[in-house]
Amino acid sequence: MLACWILEHFHTSTLRACRLAQFSRSAYYRRGTKRDFAGLQLRIRDIAHARPRFGYRRITAMLRREGWPVNYKRVHRLYQLEGLQIRMRVRRRKHMCLHRGIVPAATRAVERWSMDFMHDQLFDGRRIRLLTVVDQFTRLSPLVEPRFSFRSRDVVAALERVAPPGRAPLSITVDHGPEFISRALEDWAWRNHVKLDFIHPGKPSENGYIESFNGRLRDECLNVSQFLSLDDARARIEAWRIDYNEQRPHSSLGNLTPGEFTRRRQNTEAAWVARVQ
Repeated sequence: MLACWILEHFHTSTLRACRLAQFSRSAYYRRGTKRDFAGLQLRIRDIAHARPRFGYRRITAMLRREGWPVNYKRVHRLYQLEGLQIRMRVRRRKHMCLHRGIVPAATRAVERWSMDFMHDQLFDGRRIRLLTVVDQFTRLSPLVEPRFSFRSRDVVAALERVAPPGRAPLSITVDHGPEFISRALEDWAWRNHVKLDFIHPGKPSENGYIESFNGRLRDECLNVSQFLSLDDARARIEAWRIDYNEQRPHSSLGNLTPGEFTRRRQNTEAAWVARVQ
């Protein structure tokens, strides 16, 4: 509110602040009547996650059975605010590891990853594909793997190398590529307790971390390198990935490299744990 901003910054009287803001003084002192729906919102989220195929009308019915005095319009509004609609096209087979709702921002390393594919070609014109992975919190890239082709089991094998059991992220954001909707990847995710966060079709901006990383990879490596063979491509791209992690400053990390930022966070957390103990 403008009147509050004037009071806070210029320390004037309430009357003068309201006049400057062209705001009624009686309205300034009037107590707000907006109700708090935090508890209802939390319960809607719990029901939606426990029963993934329930829509807002069935959730409304369940809330009424529990004694909540709500109508379907309010439930629908809160349902949409939470982003509880299914985040992928309906398919016939079951999805055990589908994430539902708005994905919270990452708060630590190896919590949420993003994954995608890129395309390039060798000197002789043969096309190659690159599997790219980046950590959403530290911007560290654990994997950039070029191959002539990828099958779903190749994606799983690559993830098993960089995320062995017990060290996998909580979720991985992916698009609807055939390798990402495969049974092999879903089986790996189920065994390692990883949620697959599918973006909406045609919305690459929902996976902005990997899109940004791919742009840097394209601009700083692929566009300025001529790959003579697949082994040459692997060596050059791996050298760029190491340089990106350890030498290239990242503006969103306060001009630290992803490696420096990761180590600094680890040291800070270790010091905090030592103080608590």
